[in-house]
Amino acid sequence: METRKNRNNLLAGLAGLLGVIVIVSLIGLYAAKPEPLIIQGEVEAKEYRVSGKIPGRISEILAEEGSSVEKGDTLALIFSPELNAKLDQAKAARDAAQAQNRKAIKGARPEQIMGAFELWQKAEVGADIASKSYERVQRLFDKGVIPAQKRDEAEAQHRAAVATAKAAKSQYEMAMNGAEKEDREAALALVSRANGAVREVESYLDETCLIAPASGEVSEIFPEEGDLVGTGAPVMSITDLSNMWFTFSVREDLLRGMTTGTVVKVRIPALGEEEFEAKVTYMKAMASYATWRSTKVSGGFDAKSFEVKAVPLNAIKGMRPGMSVIIKTEAN
Repeated sequence: METRKNRNNLLAGLAGLLGVIVIVSLIGLYAAKPEPLIIQGEVEAKEYRVSGKIPGRISEILAEEGSSVEKGDTLALIFSPELNAKLDQAKAARDAAQAQNRKAIKGARPEQIMGAFELWQKAEVGADIASKSYERVQRLFDKGVIPAQKRDEAEAQHRAAVATAKAAKSQYEMAMNGAEKEDREAALALVSRANGAVREVESYLDETCLIAPASGEVSEIFPEEGDLVGTGAPVMSITDLSNMWFTFSVREDLLRGMTTGTVVKVRIPALGEEEFEAKVTYMKAMASYATWRSTKVSGGFDAKSFEVKAVPLNAIKGMRPGMSVIIKTEAN
């Protein structure tokens, strides 16, 4: 009886010892299993900067931060009095060029033509009188009545009168024919240049209305109404909420199994515990400042960091740019 009791106690002790060994082994296995590594990234979205080509003063802002806008909406107005003055100057120069062109096309006025004709007739009469006087003087010279000097003076006056008549006739014909072809072409070129100057200033004036380059949400407005802005200075930012993605900085030893086209599961803490699928679309080594430096102990190495972008496969309700996003991966 005593022997049986001792045997039972021995079996119970062995069973308890075996149970302790099993429990300790399970605890050891669980403790030895590495915790999953968490790779944290951020939600990003396509952003547009709205800026103007011309300097001026913000006269009116037609949108608010957080408001939705459509492509082509007017967002703000810039007032530039200097540009308006330049437009007036360009239009005045165009009017002057057009007047010169009309004058070249039309030619001389009737009064100018009549005046040129009368001057020509007057010169013809003078040339006729000079010719007759020269003939009389020549006959007297042939008879020896007058000296050669008088004959030479009469001849010079005759030639001068004939030349004057020819010049007057040329002026009359020029008035009748109008401007030369080259003059008309030059006048037309001046009109074209003036029109180009007007169009240039008008194109700058179009830039006083800042237009939304894409549909989205106004995320930030930089100046206030009445502020001066320079050429190219950003006025506001528009975020395209239909074009969002995830960006991670991943150490290269954690990239195992992650390539372009890989589908990963991510979680957005702000949206709860639900997991979402995303497809890796971009991987690129980051600059040297993002390298993980090793102490060179036990065969360590400097691990580079890679920028990884992933696009959600489906629309995620409530997701906003700037939210944290998490990938869990097994430790190597």
